[in-house]
Amino acid sequence: MTTNAELIEQFGPREAMEYDVVIVGGGPAGLAAAIRLKQLAAEKGGEVNVCVLEKGGELGAHILSGAVMDPRAMNELFPNWKELGAPLNTPVTEDRFMFLTESKAYKTPGWMLPGCFQNHGNYVVSLANVVRWLGQQAEALGVEIFPGFPAAEILYNDDGSVKGVATGNMGVDREGNPTDAFQLGMELHAKYTMFAEGARGHLGRQLMSKFDLARDRDPQTYGIGIKELWEIDPAKHQPGLVVHTAGWPLDSDTYGGSFLYHLEDNLVAVGYVVGLAYQNPYLSPYEEFQRYKTHPAIRPFFEGGKRISYGARAIVAGGLQSLPKLSFAGGVLLGCDAGFLNASRIKGSHAAMKSGMMAAEAAFEALAAGRQSDELAAYPAAFESSWLHEELHVARNFKPFMSKGLYAGTLLVGIDQVLFRGKAPWTLHHQHADHEMLKPAASFKPIVYPKPDGKLTFDRLSSVFISNTNHSEDQPIHLTLKNPDVPVQINLAKYAGPEQRYCPAGVYEFVKTDAGEDRLQINAQNCVHCKTCDIKDPTQNIVWVTPEGGGGPNYPNM
Repeated sequence: MTTNAELIEQFGPREAMEYDVVIVGGGPAGLAAAIRLKQLAAEKGGEVNVCVLEKGGELGAHILSGAVMDPRAMNELFPNWKELGAPLNTPVTEDRFMFLTESKAYKTPGWMLPGCFQNHGNYVVSLANVVRWLGQQAEALGVEIFPGFPAAEILYNDDGSVKGVATGNMGVDREGNPTDAFQLGMELHAKYTMFAEGARGHLGRQLMSKFDLARDRDPQTYGIGIKELWEIDPAKHQPGLVVHTAGWPLDSDTYGGSFLYHLEDNLVAVGYVVGLAYQNPYLSPYEEFQRYKTHPAIRPFFEGGKRISYGARAIVAGGLQSLPKLSFAGGVLLGCDAGFLNASRIKGSHAAMKSGMMAAEAAFEALAAGRQSDELAAYPAAFESSWLHEELHVARNFKPFMSKGLYAGTLLVGIDQVLFRGKAPWTLHHQHADHEMLKPAASFKPIVYPKPDGKLTFDRLSSVFISNTNHSEDQPIHLTLKNPDVPVQINLAKYAGPEQRYCPAGVYEFVKTDAGEDRLQINAQNCVHCKTCDIKDPTQNIVWVTPEGGGGPNYPNM
């Protein structure tokens, strides 16, 4: 196998481009940062060269969210967003929160709903389309956007500060050797580099380790969000209806719940979130989602409808206690790469945008002063005094309380959010990372899930098909194993092969060799880039790395 260093020696040196700011990730955080930098340059007089790298084939291709959007950050970034045509078209008209048993649904009276579940003034959106619109605004301001170019490597200056990033090589075969289509990656150098890769960012993980950014912080916790987009019977469509549920089909000890949002044009976004701290290795978040749709209170929405898209993505849920140090020499973490999502509200896009805007303001000030490659301390300082910090402080005990189980957690959250309004004089902490929570399979009975009917419930492969996921099969597998023996010797032997079930895309399966021995088969072409395997693997043996640019899902309207 040819190493990257050998490829550079053979075909290099790599071409380099210079920018004031390079932003890794074309989601809400990265684009808001780019836009704010250009706005400040226009307002204050000056020029800032900004580049955004996006691993998806186009902006929005890898964006997956519920989503109900709080417009607060959008109002700050573009006070005239309505006139500019931002696709926030469906204001929330009704909130419903239900507790489900296997056959019943119990609606929570509106007066009992904590503020985190009240969505008056918010909008049901396709976040992928919001991102595409933000990209148009960024390009109009002069931001250079390169879709299909994943940042695969962090570059450092001699003093250890971040110098920029390098994009991945193209045209490399399964063994890592160059093909006739080989293209060497490109280096992008910057005075400051912003990392906005989303939850469990590949480069963000490396930065956390190198700069010890998570020191004195709680372990980060995650959930997996699985989503479908449906076109339903117009007679059943209620634009702006927001439905959340807790309870069945999960047991009361497993954190999770559903969302069901009515957009415009008879479209409904439906999904399920399962906390990745679950203990039972037989649990399948994908199958739990399919089962949820069969509930008597949920099934009627979809009867006579058509499923048109599918996707999955890990979400960050640790909150304020798990936020790492945000800045380091030459760079910053933005959005879900840091962990700004508010788990109690199931919202992160407004937080991501605000983080990008604050980082942009700190970087612009530094550039105007002639600085570069130092630490942007003004960014975390701005966060500490922002409405976003106040919001996350109010929500800080939600996830720790809900980790105590559905019934006790609901009661404690009610006391915390209604009685104390999130300002109780205590802060609970996360004690364990999600991968530490899985227990041996011997402690549980296998879960028998119903077979899909192909109308309301579906298998994984038909779901992956409508996610438009594609990877070149002749490229290095981007789901790497530190030790190839661990999947069989530990995961299969002790945990009954949980990667077969926590992956929502059928990437992992245990098969028999000709000699009758078990081996792990990795169907990397199915990967929807959710990062669940990177998070939940019990020995942290699986490491997700960036595939070739443009690979992965291509989400329309998700």
